[in-house]
Amino acid sequence: MLTEQQLLAMPKQDYMNAAQLHYFEQLLREQRQTLQQRIEQSKQQLGSRETEPDELDRALIEEENRQSLRLVEREYFLLRKIEQALDRIASKDYGFCNETGQPIGLKRLLARPTAELCLDAKERQELQEKHFSKRRG
Repeated sequence: MLTEQQLLAMPKQDYMNAAQLHYFEQLLREQRQTLQQRIEQSKQQLGSRETEPDELDRALIEEENRQSLRLVEREYFLLRKIEQALDRIASKDYGFCNETGQPIGLKRLLARPTAELCLDAKERQELQEKHFSKRRG
């Protein structure tokens, strides 16, 4: 498998060639496996917690359960993003912005392999979200 340095040293015209697609596919598959293990561990921990008769203990356990469930929910969301990225690799659309069709860039994909937008499109999206949240708030 390529190293990050080898990946970044490739000419720009070779963007998303077979070796690069393979690198990101392996990276995403490893992340998916790790995430699935963490989800399973969290589910087992949630199922094994016992409720204490003391009211304070029950409240503490319930709060820990809520936090654990929030974490599992976020992990499921990331798992869906990983699956979508793997689908884009299979269809050879990976690495290109869903909005503009421009390359997302290797550095951005190394930082966030599930990225669907190039930096410019992501910044526009965040500005729009900020604008709409101010109007609502």
